[in-house]
Amino acid sequence: MSASTGSCPTGREIRPCCLTVAGSDSGGNAGVQADLRAFHAYGLHGCTVFAALTAQNPFGVSAIHGVPADFVAAQLDAVLGVYAIRALKTGMLADPAVIEVVADRLAAHPEIAKVVDPVLVATSGARLVPDAALRAVCTRLLPLATLITPNLPEAETLCGRAVGDPNAARAGDAAHAEALARQIHETYGCAVLVKGGHGASAAAVDVLYDGHAVRTFALPWVGDPVSTHGTGCSLAAALAAELARGRPLAEAVAGAKGYVHAAIAGSYWVGPDCGVLGFVRQGGDHE
Repeated sequence: MSASTGSCPTGREIRPCCLTVAGSDSGGNAGVQADLRAFHAYGLHGCTVFAALTAQNPFGVSAIHGVPADFVAAQLDAVLGVYAIRALKTGMLADPAVIEVVADRLAAHPEIAKVVDPVLVATSGARLVPDAALRAVCTRLLPLATLITPNLPEAETLCGRAVGDPNAARAGDAAHAEALARQIHETYGCAVLVKGGHGASAAAVDVLYDGHAVRTFALPWVGDPVSTHGTGCSLAAALAAELARGRPLAEAVAGAKGYVHAAIAGSYWVGPDCGVLGFVRQGGDHE
């Protein structure tokens, strides 16, 4: 399937681009760095808007430096409408002012597929963003999304439910995930992929609801992987890349899930106790 978006005045092919609006990861495992790795794996050019700078490695985040909202706006203005951006993803956005400018700019580009990774709740159940940011995500960003990718605790938060016991919440209950996905779609109008990647079942089961049908996607766990850090970012970025290449939503989910599974399986050591996801080149016209 061709990923071309047309031709430039000289008649040369224009390749599609993907955009990430997210934070950095100084270790190169997650955030913007993971997103660019995924875009490159799909043969796509990646554009970036940095919403935060972090000092981190796979063991934790030691410092965060927020990017002012006016500079986030300037980055968006520099790339939107200039590059052939077919799809984008957003990552952790914790500043309500930043969320407002991101939503304002993205609302002007309905032609771009938008994957929103609502990084709100840690896998431990702890909230990662303040109440004002959560309200801004819900009221401004989610209604613009083509697809959102919450984990189970995040889906519960978006539905206004208390995050349950971690073991119960991640037990791979597809019916529970489906109910959450349906409620989120009814409230915000976007397709929803509830991730079950921290479940206790024999496979990682994700549930997709697009307003018409429920689909489940399951792959077996990778035994004793070197690294899983950055998988959420990588999944959302791979979804954006799949959509940029023109895949229907269900096919995009299957392809992105396969990309992350292979990246985990191919993870490798880059320090005495530090691993990263593997680079998995995807099939396509532009490799």
